[in-house]
Amino acid sequence: MTNILRIDASARNDGSTTRQLAGHLVNHLLEQGYGAKVVHRDLALTPPALLTEGWVGANFTDEADRSDDQKALLAGSDELIAELEAADTIVIGVPVYNFAIPASLKAWIDLIARARRTFRYTEAGPEGLLKGKKAYLVVASGGVPVGSDYDFATGYLRHVLGFVGITDVTIIAADQQMMDGEALNRATAAIGELKQAA
Repeated sequence: MTNILRIDASARNDGSTTRQLAGHLVNHLLEQGYGAKVVHRDLALTPPALLTEGWVGANFTDEADRSDDQKALLAGSDELIAELEAADTIVIGVPVYNFAIPASLKAWIDLIARARRTFRYTEAGPEGLLKGKKAYLVVASGGVPVGSDYDFATGYLRHVLGFVGITDVTIIAADQQMMDGEALNRATAAIGELKQAA
């Protein structure tokens, strides 16, 4: 049995392109037998906490030496990391806001990118610990072309996911929707092609 983790970051519930496409992709994966269990993390409905001085101090404290208060500060991060660890496939809905990712998604990244949990430093450099997973970035933008010099969302996410060990990343883009009325249709078709290729 495989597990799918779906993460939505759009501030919009109704009319969100990334929510529509992420749902479509998850349904296709389920139809193909990619997963029997789906965990849905809605970052707009339950925004991740922002880092604080206390959180940083707790994270840098050795696990065996953490107080109950420090463990409580890290509990939200531990929950998010556990969801990632349990997932075989990750589907992330990524609306591009002002050339980059939403603040809620950045907050999620800050909570899951933790030394000794999702990556470690070795003599050869950093090593991601979340290996053997597949990620899909379902991206939507009004005017930013995905992969352009001013797309600060997809390159960043590829790098961060790779840093924690998730290097198999596919991007499905419905970009420049304000100028391209067929962007959503092409992204939907791309999901269909993924299904046929599986």
